Amino acid sequence: MCDRSAVTRTGRTARSARARRRPAAGRRAGRIGWVWLVLVVAVALGAGLPVWSEARESARFPVTAADLDRARTELAALEVKGRAPRTGYDRDQFGPAWADVDRNGCDTRNDVLARDLADVTFEDGTHECVVLTGTLDDPYTGDVIDFERGPNSADVQIDHVVALSDAWQKGAQQWDAETRRRFANDPANLLAVDGPANGAKGDGDAATWLPPSTGYRCAYVARQVRVKAAYGLWVTHAERDAMSRQLDACVVAR
Repeated sequence: MCDRSAVTRTGRTARSARARRRPAAGRRAGRIGWVWLVLVVAVALGAGLPVWSEARESARFPVTAADLDRARTELAALEVKGRAPRTGYDRDQFGPAWADVDRNGCDTRNDVLARDLADVTFEDGTHECVVLTGTLDDPYTGDVIDFERGPNSADVQIDHVVALSDAWQKGAQQWDAETRRRFANDPANLLAVDGPANGAKGDGDAATWLPPSTGYRCAYVARQVRVKAAYGLWVTHAERDAMSRQLDACVVAR
């Protein structure tokens, strides 16, 4: 179930025909205060702007020491081997898109939109299920996107953090239909994100694609590791090495 205590309910209203994007700089200022000393030291030592920017972005998505330890432990336990053939993969192998697996009356896509967007409004008569508008602080790009249901709905998409095709090639072929359906609709593996960034990712794993926003990469990889561990999926050698590098670069919240 999604926590919707902070959202409002309204009918369809006229808004701009195109989702608006703007940088997220300046938001959540209180969450990044702890990092300023690190930034000053980094610049003083000649690390330069990239380290400054990455540390500041990482502060928006803090990873605790416990989270990092768990991710490293789980990564070390994942089986490592090559991809299985993609033969037989089809989206339908994971059941109908956006099924109502939690039986709350809302499909999974709208559940995730309601969870991840701010200032959400719903279509009248849908029991607060159909999201009409909202604002996404996109973790993949760092942009803020104004979502509006309609012709441009795809500007905000729901990403499978571990892509379905990737899962298919690394263990999901062996699952029964119900396990695949549950995986495809598991909130732990779903994020509302920038549509073009999601398209660029495709079915890539951590060895072939990471979020453009470098500050989110630690949290992203930790989430992939947790999902793969929970479902018993394996990783390739290149994928494990890429995950390990990102975890080693994590900025830990204090």
